[in-house]
Amino acid sequence: MSIPEFTETSGSSPTAPRAPAAHSQTLSRGIRVLEILAETDKPMSIVELAAALDVHRSIAYRILRTLEDHGLVVRDPAGLVRLGARLAALARGVSRDLQAAALPVLTRIANELGMTAFVAVLDQGKVVTLVSIEPRQAHATVAQQPGTRHPLQMGAPGIAIQSGLGAAQWAALGHPENRRSEAGEVAALGYASSHNEVIPGLSSIAVPLIVPGESPASLAVVYISSLHSPADIGAVLTAAARTIVAELS
Repeated sequence: MSIPEFTETSGSSPTAPRAPAAHSQTLSRGIRVLEILAETDKPMSIVELAAALDVHRSIAYRILRTLEDHGLVVRDPAGLVRLGARLAALARGVSRDLQAAALPVLTRIANELGMTAFVAVLDQGKVVTLVSIEPRQAHATVAQQPGTRHPLQMGAPGIAIQSGLGAAQWAALGHPENRRSEAGEVAALGYASSHNEVIPGLSSIAVPLIVPGESPASLAVVYISSLHSPADIGAVLTAAARTIVAELS
């Protein structure tokens, strides 16, 4: 049987364990609204957002009004809600140095390979797109919007991030699943690859991007089809990752 921990006062009398700090339910719901809107590819109605939050429409409306006052969401003439431009200004401050170093490299890769290039970072057990660039000239491109999230166990960016995690880092994530077997092959191959995982019909190639002081990350491209071999794409990404790390060292 476990024994509860007690703290001692100045008089050495035991006191009851401290209750966990209270959290703001309203703030949590507001953040969840932003996450829901970031994960969808179209504006949503208040009714849809209320259902996604599992709250009454009046509560969802009050949350949206507050977010709207701060420019984090906007409503179109039909009353549909989407993310506001203010979020872009806030996002520029996230890993600012990494974004600044990556942008010219991503631009070069995107135009050289004719693919959407992006940096993905590990955030609370999810893979999140930090910054992305689409090629200037391509018959068909894939939009990879910053803020897009997907499970760590899916896709080349997640596999590449897994390959760069130490044992303690992996254990700290608390994932019940084992690492993808492909993560152990990244060192030998030089890259991770996936097809038809995160988005049906799309392929992705990624390499680890390990920058001291930054969250575990990967440098990746996503595409429909390509004349370049995965090995050639991996070599381009590996050289690009070295360039970014050198810029930040």
